[in-house]
Amino acid sequence: MSTAIVIGRPVAGSPLDADLRALGFTVRAQQDPAALREELGRVPTGARIAVVDARFTGHRQSLRLALTDPRFPAAAVPGALAVGPAGRAALTAALATVPTAPTAAADVPLTDRLAEAVDASGTAVHRPALGSLQARVPDSPAETEEARAAVAAVDGERIRLADAVKSRDGFFTTHCVSPYSRYIARWCADRGLTPNQVTTASLVTALVAAGCAATGTRAGFVAAGLLLLASFVLDCVDGQLARYALKYSTLGAWLDATFDRAKEYAFYAGLALGAARGGEDVWGLALAAMVLQTARHIVDFSFNETATAQTGAGRAAALSGRLDAVGWTVWARRMIVLPIGERWALIAVLTALTTPRITFVVLLAAGAFAACYTTAGRVLRSIRRSGGGDGGAPALAALVDSGPLAESAARTPATGRAALGAPLWAAAGVVVLLGTLLLPGAAGTWAVVAAAVWYALCAGRAVAAPLSHRLDWLLPPLFRVAEYGTVLILALHAESPAALPAAFGLVAICAYHHYDTVYRLRGGAGAPPRGLVLAAGGHEGRTLLVVLAAALWLGGSGFPVALTALAGALTVLVLTESIRFWVSSQAPAVHDETGEPT
Repeated sequence: MSTAIVIGRPVAGSPLDADLRALGFTVRAQQDPAALREELGRVPTGARIAVVDARFTGHRQSLRLALTDPRFPAAAVPGALAVGPAGRAALTAALATVPTAPTAAADVPLTDRLAEAVDASGTAVHRPALGSLQARVPDSPAETEEARAAVAAVDGERIRLADAVKSRDGFFTTHCVSPYSRYIARWCADRGLTPNQVTTASLVTALVAAGCAATGTRAGFVAAGLLLLASFVLDCVDGQLARYALKYSTLGAWLDATFDRAKEYAFYAGLALGAARGGEDVWGLALAAMVLQTARHIVDFSFNETATAQTGAGRAAALSGRLDAVGWTVWARRMIVLPIGERWALIAVLTALTTPRITFVVLLAAGAFAACYTTAGRVLRSIRRSGGGDGGAPALAALVDSGPLAESAARTPATGRAALGAPLWAAAGVVVLLGTLLLPGAAGTWAVVAAAVWYALCAGRAVAAPLSHRLDWLLPPLFRVAEYGTVLILALHAESPAALPAAFGLVAICAYHHYDTVYRLRGGAGAPPRGLVLAAGGHEGRTLLVVLAAALWLGGSGFPVALTALAGALTVLVLTESIRFWVSSQAPAVHDETGEPT
């Protein structure tokens, strides 16, 4: 239970106690600030503690933002300070150094001086942006009346609803979903529903949509499209509910980070199954769509990991800034990159009105255009940036996903490497591998095995030195294209019709492993355990295993069996560690507040 200690004499007519109790606090009044340390000692160690000046006048939402957000060890607004268990020691130390008796600095509330001392001790104090919300500590009855009038003039609930929506999102989400989904989020909050429950409902809805698509009937496709849109609305609601009620959790972070991809890729599988019922095989298109979408995401993640370590973006950034000044270009550029809202709307409409083949062809064409647009822009920005930096090197090394073969190839030190050295090594391996696979009659031959060995050697040479150059962020997407593309090409050439569904499952678990790595890095928890990465073989090891299986069994039923066995082993290995991590107390509460399209 959270405890709020209200210090100072009560102010007549103040709703402070009621506001604090409504926020879930047990309220303790302490008129003597000198006794605050003793009062603090009576609060259980693991409880969240708020220290609030009795004169505080402001919106309940101001108190909610400062006192109840679980993501921060300490947070404050004027007149109120809260610390979680991680910030308890800093508050205790601050009480030992900050005078509680009246001093010459008495015009600064004790709560604010404590917040400054906690911040100075090394425990960061989060100070939420209040905008037009009020949070004041008036010194006189006249100032109190003025502050209350300012509070009455602003609808705090309206601001709370507006703040539940991301400030930056895609066109479809902003204009077609958020205007009403925020009210669904409030409805859920009023009934005690949690973001995790809404996230699970979104997943179930998407899986039912995939099941409807798998029927292969027109009614099933129409229902699938409608349910996919409903799943997306719920997907928006869970984040808005988390922001509205400030309910963040480590389990919620894991669900939020993984379920979007699981829903989308499950729907791809449902479309492929539905097409098969009508006698049409689109598993290759479904797998290609998953490969393209995952590669696009890895481009985004890799570039963002290194962007902060580089300075300046030259004319590319200047042009972007000028375009932002023209309102319609902002929305046009957000739609061009095909974020999740636009993408799911496109899939839903095409599923309901056309065929699975048309759906995938249009999705692949739009996704390829978006990939070219974003990748070209980021390459240009990187080239024009001044220098690189080692800041993103550890994250890039984790995203590369090198296994034991690449590690062995990297042991020979690389010296005098040019700025394009790592991408050129990676491209050399990828081009030879995929080029060999695309030669007529080459799939399933030992020539491809030799190309895979060369690929593993190049992958090792690419990471032999720290990935600190300006274009080194290209390595993870290049290696994803090589690994997933190899599986796709070989499955397309396999004799068994079961090869493509098996390949879809293998790429799906590999993609999960790579997304899991991304969200661990985003949360500041570091890469997955090195032992897990080595046991999973790394991208080059798995690629070599797949081409070996193709060389042995591509013409028979052994190849899909080998892909299924590899997918099953990776599922047990990767999911076990991932679940253990995300439900552990050490996992970070990672929630996407950037508004970046996904």
